Amino acid sequence: MIEAVIFDMDGVLIDSEPLWKEAEIHVFRKVGIELTSDLCLETLGMRTDKVVEHWYGKYPWKGPGLKQVSDDIEQTVKELILRKGTPMEGYREAIEFFLNRGILTGLASSSTMELIEAVLQKLEVKELFSVIHSAEHEPEGKPHPAVYLSTAKRMGVKPEHCLTIEDSLNGLNSARAAGMKTLVMPARENRGDPGFQQADLLIHGLGEINDKLLETLLLRK
Repeated sequence: MIEAVIFDMDGVLIDSEPLWKEAEIHVFRKVGIELTSDLCLETLGMRTDKVVEHWYGKYPWKGPGLKQVSDDIEQTVKELILRKGTPMEGYREAIEFFLNRGILTGLASSSTMELIEAVLQKLEVKELFSVIHSAEHEPEGKPHPAVYLSTAKRMGVKPEHCLTIEDSLNGLNSARAAGMKTLVMPARENRGDPGFQQADLLIHGLGEINDKLLETLLLRK
């Protein structure tokens, strides 16, 4: 049975992944690293400090410390989201679909709580989630399963009775490692990645969530 659905935030509830890329390209350029949109895919879904560690490991720079760069990225993303972030189509209807069927809803994101709060205020859906949890409070971020395991524990639901909705490979791997069912909706430019075939189901948008899809998920072993 599916007793709880745990939503990712960026790329699932709000179309913020392009804004993360924009912020990362802008901030890393200031320390001499020229990222591209394709390079940003390497760290899609990861916690910001891990993104910074990743690129510092490949191209160490002199100057601003890793935390300063992480904070700069987070602040830039927050400003971009508040200024031009757009909700994913059908986000509220998707959350309410599960609530109307007696299924708990939670949120587990790699973003900081400060950024999560800003997004949920913008979308006006905070009250629809029984648990809201950030990977910043975990020793490891996605693709480690910690953020999903902690969210399920706080919701009082066993991982095997949880469904996750993700958009990135790192997020998908995190949910799979937690032993949860997985529904993935990658961005159009990423759908061809064979890694997404590991998900229980792949959809193109939240509008595809319906009773037939839920029944199909329940039948998956």
